[in-house]
Amino acid sequence: MGEFMGKLFYYTPASEWIDGLPIGNGRLAGMIWGEAQDYMTLNHEWLWTGRNRKRKTQPVSSALPLIRHTIQKGDPFTATALANAVLGGKGGISGLPGGVDDYQPAGELCIKVLGHPRFVSRELDLSTGVVKTQRTLGCAQITSAFFADCISQCLFSKVSSEAPFSLEISLNREAEEGTTVSTVYQDGLLRLDGAVSGGIQFAVQIKLFTDGQAVPQKDNLIINGATSVCFVVNAATSHENLELELSNYDPDPAQYEEREKIHCHAFENLMGRVDFALNEDAEPAGLPTNERISRIKSGKTDNGIAKLYFDYGRYLLLSSTICGQLPANLQGKWNSSLTPAWNCDYHFDINIEMNYWMAEPAGMTECVQPLVRFVKSFLQSGKEAAKNLYGCRGIWLPIQTDAWGISTPESYGWDVWIGAAAWIARHLWDHYRYSGDIRYLKEEAYGFFTAVAEFYEDYLQQDQNGVFQIIPSQSPENHIDAIGCFPVLIDQSSAMDVQLCYDALSYAIRSAEILNVDQDKAEKWKAIQKGLPPFQIGTDGRLMEWYREYPEKEPGHRHLSHLYGLYPSDLFTPRTRPEQYKAAIRSLKHRLSYGGGHTGWSRAWVACLFARLGDPDNFYEHFTALIKDFTTVSLLNLHPPYIFQIDGNLGGVSAVIESIVSYYDQTAHLLQALPKEWNSGHLNGIHIPGGHIVSISWSNRMLSHLSVTLGFERSVQFEYQGRIFSAQGESGQTIVLKQ
Repeated sequence: MGEFMGKLFYYTPASEWIDGLPIGNGRLAGMIWGEAQDYMTLNHEWLWTGRNRKRKTQPVSSALPLIRHTIQKGDPFTATALANAVLGGKGGISGLPGGVDDYQPAGELCIKVLGHPRFVSRELDLSTGVVKTQRTLGCAQITSAFFADCISQCLFSKVSSEAPFSLEISLNREAEEGTTVSTVYQDGLLRLDGAVSGGIQFAVQIKLFTDGQAVPQKDNLIINGATSVCFVVNAATSHENLELELSNYDPDPAQYEEREKIHCHAFENLMGRVDFALNEDAEPAGLPTNERISRIKSGKTDNGIAKLYFDYGRYLLLSSTICGQLPANLQGKWNSSLTPAWNCDYHFDINIEMNYWMAEPAGMTECVQPLVRFVKSFLQSGKEAAKNLYGCRGIWLPIQTDAWGISTPESYGWDVWIGAAAWIARHLWDHYRYSGDIRYLKEEAYGFFTAVAEFYEDYLQQDQNGVFQIIPSQSPENHIDAIGCFPVLIDQSSAMDVQLCYDALSYAIRSAEILNVDQDKAEKWKAIQKGLPPFQIGTDGRLMEWYREYPEKEPGHRHLSHLYGLYPSDLFTPRTRPEQYKAAIRSLKHRLSYGGGHTGWSRAWVACLFARLGDPDNFYEHFTALIKDFTTVSLLNLHPPYIFQIDGNLGGVSAVIESIVSYYDQTAHLLQALPKEWNSGHLNGIHIPGGHIVSISWSNRMLSHLSVTLGFERSVQFEYQGRIFSAQGESGQTIVLKQ
């Protein structure tokens, strides 16, 4: 039964894309699904329609004083309407077409065994990234294998059997108005070319190697008498140079076995950096994944699927990022629709951040590099937007965007928000906190931190009491009755905006101190930080979400923006701000009492929050709900009504780590939210700030082993059951603290 550990496997086919098994290397991605045939739905990370790559902001900041005056008068409807009319862009609820491009599929490869084969099984090995499908034809077994090579950056496939078989191969793309597509087979190459009118050009190229005979047809390719057919799937776009990209990634399909061996070795090393194990029951371990999910839905316990979900999340981030130029979007890099939900884009108000909460702790620092590059690509456009929209220096990022590094408001009703740059800056700061890379801090991150701080210098408005107010301000994406049809309230100094500003100024201050630069600026930032509005508590003891105590229209809203200071930040802890900490707990429980956490990503955030709180029962309930209520049969995370969003998968990994090793107050807190169901186990290879690597085991829910490999800081502090202890030594030294 143990042979299935670390695998998603099924005795039933994936009859639709969303139940398929994903492969990817960051540049290219494929979803493997189908019953009588194997479909590989293909994606290229730069295949965005490209019609809106030249969009610009217009100078409208002269209206800002009127917007501020309206907010200060206490007229939320007029303030929200006016702010959106001036600063809200197009799209959203405006009824106008927005300017965010769609992320689209490149095409679909269909591999069909002729002669009515019978489906047997399919699986994804998370340790190697290899998908396999088994079928029988007569007495012969036919195996189809797929992997996304993390070295050559192409997709590989092989169909093989001991007995000869015939294949029908086709490469197609769904028809779309304004896009031309053509397919040709010539000299051993099957190629699809496409062009979006006024946008991007793209191509998919498939090389074949077989011991059979290839016979081109009008719309497909037939291969007869084969025992082995190997494919290399390549794709390119005109983002740079299409033909050059195709030629730069051009491995030989005849080298399939060699490429698979090299890929698997590299992939296993990447996945093997972290090792998570739990006490498991023998009964469900050998069951297909879909049956294990059904058992969870019926209320049964299955620790093995908790481990599987954890490892699957790491697999998804690795497979959507490791060789990529772009970070993971709303669906990682997997999408089958020409018009996907929310453009399958990047949302800066929770989704892209949640994608990367787990990256540094899980030792996936290479996966953070595309995120850093992506954020830096907005510097020029973001500075133009800050000036044109708000009359400020520094940088402004939109709530919703695409691959092109352009800052324009494209989501009318939601986009009057200035906190995006501050929130994503947290990831650039964490990249330094986990690596200690001074060159990176100086040359890549500090310029972004100072740009964010400069924006706040100009944007904040001192009131009659000398308090620096953030105005206009919103709490993504919540609202009140008084604003009518608008989905988000525009007010001043929302809780989240104040928390984000406080943290963003901290990154700039600490970086200046570490680099020994800009002392005068740092003193100014400290003064602003000290003068920010207080983190307010309402008359009912809850942390206030807005500057005023408004009655919420949706008390069970999916967003938990005002709890940012509890997690992922550590502004609110029992030691630093106990009153706000308690108020945040009341806010969380109040939100949940009205049905909050009703999307996959929202449920993941709730699980992270309870893990940070050291509440094992609630952590376990909400983490389990991620699997029980918000997954497809292939464990892909769902947003209602039935839309794949990857953030819940990746946020679930963060929740598990947080329950076992939670880092805040410069201390690693151990096993503080370990549920009773996880009686024994281990979590090895977890990274914490300072560059340290922690490995921990427990038995009967008690710490049994703890070791740490020291990082660049050379000392680390732990807390376990109220006891504080530390380790010191040389960088790279491994210290066993409990055996």
